[in-house]
Amino acid sequence: MSYGIDTPGKIIAVHLNYPSRVAQRGRTPEFPSYFFKPASSLAATGSTIERPEGTELLAFEGEIALVIGKRARWVSPEEGWGYVSHVTAANDFGLYDLRAADKGSNVRNKGGDGYTPVGPVALDASLAGQGGWRVRTWVNGALVQEDTSDTLMFPFGQLVADLSQHMTLEPGDVILTGTPAGSSVVVPGDVVEVEVDAPGAEGAPTTGRLVTTVTQGTTAFGEYGNRPSVNDLQRIEAWGSESEHAAAVAAGRATPLDKPAAAEGESPLTPEIRALLEELPVATVSTALRKRGFVDIFIDGVHPNHEGDRILGTARTLRFVPFRPDLFKKYGGGFNAQKRAYDTVNEGEVIVVEARGLSSTGTVGDVLALRAQVRGAAGIVTDGGVRDFAAVQEFSLPVFSQGAHPSVLGRKHVPWETDVTIACGGAAVQPGDVIMGDRDGVIVIPPHLVEEVARDAAAQEFEEGWVAEQVAKGEAVDGLFPMNAEWRARFEAETGGGAAGS
Repeated sequence: MSYGIDTPGKIIAVHLNYPSRVAQRGRTPEFPSYFFKPASSLAATGSTIERPEGTELLAFEGEIALVIGKRARWVSPEEGWGYVSHVTAANDFGLYDLRAADKGSNVRNKGGDGYTPVGPVALDASLAGQGGWRVRTWVNGALVQEDTSDTLMFPFGQLVADLSQHMTLEPGDVILTGTPAGSSVVVPGDVVEVEVDAPGAEGAPTTGRLVTTVTQGTTAFGEYGNRPSVNDLQRIEAWGSESEHAAAVAAGRATPLDKPAAAEGESPLTPEIRALLEELPVATVSTALRKRGFVDIFIDGVHPNHEGDRILGTARTLRFVPFRPDLFKKYGGGFNAQKRAYDTVNEGEVIVVEARGLSSTGTVGDVLALRAQVRGAAGIVTDGGVRDFAAVQEFSLPVFSQGAHPSVLGRKHVPWETDVTIACGGAAVQPGDVIMGDRDGVIVIPPHLVEEVARDAAAQEFEEGWVAEQVAKGEAVDGLFPMNAEWRARFEAETGGGAAGS
């Protein structure tokens, strides 16, 4: 079998490198990080790859592969590119179903037979500079990935230099340099093609298309090892976004989310998860959301009406539209949308108000706030002002707003509708979303992520508490925050590695 290269002694893959992919993932690495793939995962063009029985999330990643041409040890970034003899195409296939079992090593989810197709032609690296290469991927003939090596966060020479600090790179070793945005899931019957070329070089040399066909495996994994498992977050990450996953479900290519939203009357805040979140700061939970690509979840500009207030509950939404006399005459009086929201709010719900970010208007007063408190509401969040502020402040109900304003309804707003998706303080809020706030601010947590985010944040808070104890004892933060390998080992030894309930 020919891969366009000799069988390598090592295959080393980079986790994140293209800015387009970094933007999707929502986390920006300071330095490159790596994992190994076995030589037995190599495959040639025209081969097949099995999606194992009992799995659903086989993802492709078109990449530029570098082939080392001479022994490299302790080379500089400026020298690194000179140690690359050839460039070819690769597809870094992986199973999201086995990511949890691997805990970052990628041994099982990316090490299967046929999970690293390369070729079909290895191009001489001297045909173009390290920034002159392009990678493209097609699924069933449709172009789904395209990017160029001049956009990389970590150029080829830096990768070679960095790896050569830790190990000797031998001739024939292969480095997979990362995938751009557009990686997604393929299903049996799909055909994936990857091509690397140098469009700006003389003759526009190309590797040709590396072709792989997906088939369905028939042998299930045994009980003697970790078995495949997936959750809604993995489904969304694998397909690229919630909308892309939904489109795949509609096309019959994907499994629906387990919990697309909380069922009517059912809160994602179980007693256990509520207890976890009540002990956590908003800042830590927001970090856990950012790791998962959710960066626009802050309801900006709002502050609590009592120092030390916290808020936690599911969203009940109210939307105002700009004032217009005829609309206010029709919709502003009687049992309008504003009154309906406060008169029907349920225990544990947070009324979230879209007031268009206008602090110069009152959007809730003492009577409505009292009604919400009597009905057991968990709080009120408005990106507008609060009327009767001193009276509302006397209530135990937490209210987050832009502050006090004495105006009455009808100055700038028309109460329009309830229980719809709104924009509050720059964040999209849907009915049933989890709203969490403290002195740092208010965030929105999608219901299907609540349990996972709560456990992750609890573990992080436990770890940071331990770090704070070391700092209080006089330890320097360098190497401790974040923890290097030595501190990590000490943390694991002293604590067992995590928090209870995480």
